[in-house]
Amino acid sequence: MDKNTPLHLQEIIFSSSEPHISRKITALVKEGRLRKLAPKVYSPNLEEDPAILIQRNRFKIIGRLYPGILLSHRSALEFKPTTADHLFLTYTYDRKVKLPGLTLNILKGSRPIPGDYLLTDGLYVAGQERALLENLQESRKVGGESKTLTLPEIEEKLDQIVRVKGEESLNELRDRAKEISGALGMEKEYDKLNRLIGAILSTKPADILKSPVTIARVFGHPYDPQRLALFEKLFVELQQREFTEISDANKTPKAFRNFAFFEAYFSNFIEGTRFDVQEALQILETGQPLPARDEDSHDVLGTYQIVGNRKEMGVTPDNAAQLIQILLYRHRILLAARPSKKPGEFKDKNNRAGDTEFVDHALVRGTLIQGFDFYHALRHSFAKAAYMMFLISEVHPFLDGNGRLARVMMNAELVSAGQTKIIIPTVFREDYLGALRQLTRRQEPDTFIRMLLRAQQFSATITGESIGVMQQVLEASNAFREGEEHILRIVPYRQNQHQPHSSANPDSGNQ
Repeated sequence: MDKNTPLHLQEIIFSSSEPHISRKITALVKEGRLRKLAPKVYSPNLEEDPAILIQRNRFKIIGRLYPGILLSHRSALEFKPTTADHLFLTYTYDRKVKLPGLTLNILKGSRPIPGDYLLTDGLYVAGQERALLENLQESRKVGGESKTLTLPEIEEKLDQIVRVKGEESLNELRDRAKEISGALGMEKEYDKLNRLIGAILSTKPADILKSPVTIARVFGHPYDPQRLALFEKLFVELQQREFTEISDANKTPKAFRNFAFFEAYFSNFIEGTRFDVQEALQILETGQPLPARDEDSHDVLGTYQIVGNRKEMGVTPDNAAQLIQILLYRHRILLAARPSKKPGEFKDKNNRAGDTEFVDHALVRGTLIQGFDFYHALRHSFAKAAYMMFLISEVHPFLDGNGRLARVMMNAELVSAGQTKIIIPTVFREDYLGALRQLTRRQEPDTFIRMLLRAQQFSATITGESIGVMQQVLEASNAFREGEEHILRIVPYRQNQHQPHSSANPDSGNQ
């Protein structure tokens, strides 16, 4: 008990061999200011469940009760209790200790060795190599009572090392494991680890592998399992919902191209390629870039060349190979004027946006292939569009142009089903990006889905043979506005039908 810290700030107090401290603890217990949680463990927190207090302070408690003990086996890799509230530790004897909400499985074994490290006073943690060897021991228990992870889980730990640090790091881990296996008496476990690593690196037979992640790596399509879990979450949410059919009113070639002009305009504006509307019209009508803005002008032209072509926008993939083919050639058109961005080639280095790290460049192809299965299982055009847009945005397969391409792929799904395409106007940019971030970081798909539904409802009001009328509706909707003080308005469709026409149109531009 710390005399210099107020009692209410000491969540956990331990018994002491010093008589005056022991008497003080006994007195506090009698006064009802302290309660016993477990042998030698007390707390002045009288409100919370003892199990919660033990869980929250578990490492401090273990280190104090068993000085020199080692967090080992699966617990050294997971750092949390199992689903059955078990932790596994190595000490000088075998014992099972039951605490409120937590079972300590203490196993007799070797004390800390070089490579193990101190976590908190009295408590060490098995180093990665030792922990992996321990997890390859035989275990009679299963599930949350097993001291070891399953073989697929161990394989995925090894695959994560390759993904993050490369093959050299996995080889170095194998070398270190070999060095310590003799001292630990785990030569048999090292042989298993050696075969697993060899299989993952394709230097030994792969028939022992069990995890889909490692099997995919061996067959040349390693993927990001965390992203795949996120895609599955979005898929499940989309699959469970019903969506309204919103048929595209822009059925004539002219109306389709008019809408496509604003689609291309806003898609580039979101990415920082800013023109006023008349400048963008001039680029499309002449097919020529503006002076001193060659690359930016070609970005708008490239986008419009795809989205203004109904035949091209009706193309959707039937299998993963077609998905990759479509992505590559559309990207080549989109960024034709930016050779430094390697148009038509997947990224060869990693990219990020703020705190978000996108899929590793070595995992792009495999993650797209694995993610395609969820897309293929969806049936409603809006669900497929929403999933496809997020798949491309989250993988970020190219050095540049990912956002524009994701929206192209989204709208192609809608065109192929005769549904209204989606424009993300300037005023809706922060809603759009915020919804993407919420799905990426918090794995919450609802905001993302609702954002796209509102964007489609708005987009359904942008109709007609006159681009001038479309622009007036966009202005009435605050579409061109920037700043938090503006919100996207949806102008009722009937109000769009009697507005004056404008002679300007992009029909002479590229299709």
